[in-house]
Amino acid sequence: MNNSVIRIENVSKLYRLGELGTGTLVHDLNRWWAMARGKEDPCKKLGEVNTLAGRDYKDYIWALRNLNIEINRGEIVGFIGSNGAGKSTLLKLISKITAPTEGIIKISGRMASLLEIGTGMHPDMTARENIYMNGAILGMKKKEITERFDEIIDFSGCSLYVDTPIKRFSSGMRVRLGFSVAAFLNSDILLLDEVLAVGDAEFQSRAIGRIGELSTDNGRTVLFVSHNLETIEYLCSSAVFLENGEVNYAGNVRESITRYLEHINTMGNKYDINDWSERAGNGDIRITNLQIENMDNNNSEVFVVGSKLRFRLFFKCSKKYNDVRIIIGVRDQMNSPITRFDSYICACTIACNPAEENEIICETDQINVKPGNYYINVTIISNQEIQDQIIRMRRITIQTTDYFNTGKMFDTQTPVKILIRHKWNKVN
Repeated sequence: MNNSVIRIENVSKLYRLGELGTGTLVHDLNRWWAMARGKEDPCKKLGEVNTLAGRDYKDYIWALRNLNIEINRGEIVGFIGSNGAGKSTLLKLISKITAPTEGIIKISGRMASLLEIGTGMHPDMTARENIYMNGAILGMKKKEITERFDEIIDFSGCSLYVDTPIKRFSSGMRVRLGFSVAAFLNSDILLLDEVLAVGDAEFQSRAIGRIGELSTDNGRTVLFVSHNLETIEYLCSSAVFLENGEVNYAGNVRESITRYLEHINTMGNKYDINDWSERAGNGDIRITNLQIENMDNNNSEVFVVGSKLRFRLFFKCSKKYNDVRIIIGVRDQMNSPITRFDSYICACTIACNPAEENEIICETDQINVKPGNYYINVTIISNQEIQDQIIRMRRITIQTTDYFNTGKMFDTQTPVKILIRHKWNKVN
């Protein structure tokens, strides 16, 4: 008996860079109608070959290339990789939001997806109306939806706002409702793309538990994209590591994570700020450099447990800002947050002068984390908007030392994150 629910065969996705379409609506419609009938593109340039093989690829980019993946019923499959690796593109192809350029995707069963905040939700409709609309799209009868309605509302925590248009919901409330709808209505396949990162910790915990129940009790297949490797390791039965649009490895979760960590570790620290692809924000304020120093004012990437660090951040702005907030986050290799240094919490008022490169220094107390590699994220906020954000901007290595002053070194394999000095005394 074939247990496969998703078969991805030789799938590639090509995107065109720059201008899209022909430039006029009439020509775009003519091109679409010709393609729908399998005819030659009537708007191609003179001498242009109407196949992918004949195209000049300098104006195109392969988001995915020659993917072959088979997913069985009841599996929870995690997709990992750097930003731009093709994870979200693949889920959009599977959910039929867009079509592959090459190859085919075979799907067996009804599918629900939550790929972005508000996906599948109409902002002008109430939570109640959206639940019934989504159930109808999945082919459910009104009676079936009604039977699950209370469960959906209770799980989402939106009972007070059930008859409120969801355009008035916060992003967290939309995610809670969207996940609850996808998780409790009848579907055979559930696609989730980093949506749980928006919810609060309590909801994330319940959502992870619900995903496990769907697979174990209901035999539902779940495809899960996340940068939180601990969640991937805990939740998934298999994992796919995508690199530059291709499958680097598919199979055992631990092996996938190990290969991904080896990949990002070989990247090291990149000092040309223009190389960063994992960047967000409106760009009015731009980070230009980050130096990490020890207390001797020397730049370093390696520190020992208990070291004090000095972050020296440089940034420019297009206009004057008087309310700049800077957050320097520290995450471990599994992308779990360790700590962060926040100018707002420290009541530090930062202004940004457009006439010069601005410099700000943050000095820390002792960094008492276990030995290993850690990554530094930097976020600049002003006017309640992210101006610039760089993920994994720097990597630092914390080395073991006689932190407890006992002559004994800490076991780096012990699953803890924070070290605290302590004493033992025998009473009798």
